[in-house]
Amino acid sequence: MAAFQTLASATEPVRMVLVGAGGMGKQWIAALTANADVDLVGVVDLDMDAARAALDAAGLDGTPVGTSVSALAAETGAHAVVNVTVPVAHHPVNVEAMFAGLPVLCEKPAAPTVSLALSLAASAEAAGQLLMISQSRRYYQSLAAFRSEVGGLGDIGMVTTEFFKAPRFGGFRDEMQHVLLVDMAIHAFDVARYLVEQDPVAVYCDEFNPSWSWYRADAAATAVFELSGGTRYVYTGSWCSDGLETSWNGSWRVSGAGGTATWDGEGQPTVERVSASSADDAPTATAVSESADAAAAGPEEIAGSLAEFVSALRTGETPSGEIHSNIYSLAMVEAAVTSAETHQRVLIDDVITAALADAKANERNDAVRAILEGWESPAAIGKR
Repeated sequence: MAAFQTLASATEPVRMVLVGAGGMGKQWIAALTANADVDLVGVVDLDMDAARAALDAAGLDGTPVGTSVSALAAETGAHAVVNVTVPVAHHPVNVEAMFAGLPVLCEKPAAPTVSLALSLAASAEAAGQLLMISQSRRYYQSLAAFRSEVGGLGDIGMVTTEFFKAPRFGGFRDEMQHVLLVDMAIHAFDVARYLVEQDPVAVYCDEFNPSWSWYRADAAATAVFELSGGTRYVYTGSWCSDGLETSWNGSWRVSGAGGTATWDGEGQPTVERVSASSADDAPTATAVSESADAAAAGPEEIAGSLAEFVSALRTGETPSGEIHSNIYSLAMVEAAVTSAETHQRVLIDDVITAALADAKANERNDAVRAILEGWESPAAIGKR
């Protein structure tokens, strides 16, 4: 990826415009106002009354509102944008902001399709701006401790996630296709990449709907991924599983040459190592204490992604959710859906290659299309 513009000042608060004043937008208002390195200078929403109501509820009445990202950013002297719109609006909002000279922190998913996400990655290069996707579930201190333990296990053979919840959302989720894979599984898929620092190669996914499910379409799935280091990642989940539910982060197990580490998605991980001196030595179980990884201390969830975004704008260091890399998390979802529909093993490169051809065919911005044309294969995209 090309370098992105950084802020002129390393100490001045980052002036941010929030786009989207719905339920998630209200959570972001709280995160933005709680961060001393940020000034929330405006809120954009097609429903300006909703924007004013969200600001009033946060005690921020008088904060400017508008319906145009670029216009309100210019009016308020904003440095950056946080995009919390619905997924279908992510591409147009991000493109407008970046070509107005504004870096963007965008809620997941980057876009509804890999093709549109590739267009966003090329747009970020053409505009010279940072586009970071907020994969907020990367930002847990206990997950950082788990990742540290996994890093000490040597070669990793298998990673598993069990995700069993029974949320009764109502509304569009009850009707949507592939509800678990499309709306939730990307969090776990992204964390798996983060844990073992490998990218997906292929997947076989089986999807079904239990007889008692209140969802119209399949709400349970098992996906087996091959990763670039030879590791297998197995995800098993259900969104209609009452009783003994897992955490929203799922329940994790990583098996490596040097032992096994587990994480319940909430507390501190545990690890049982095999002695390096002799394969016959009995392993010793070790519970990781609350202070085991002091370096992991820091803000969590969306506050964590916001902090990394601000740091990236000041230092120029590529954040973990940068758009080029995040494409591979989204491709895992798209490949799993394709596999579930076709009952075939699907190669990730095939998904990205098809999406790249589609992106090239549909791109209307000449500068963006030129960058897309320069990517002859998935390997050329420059993931981080």
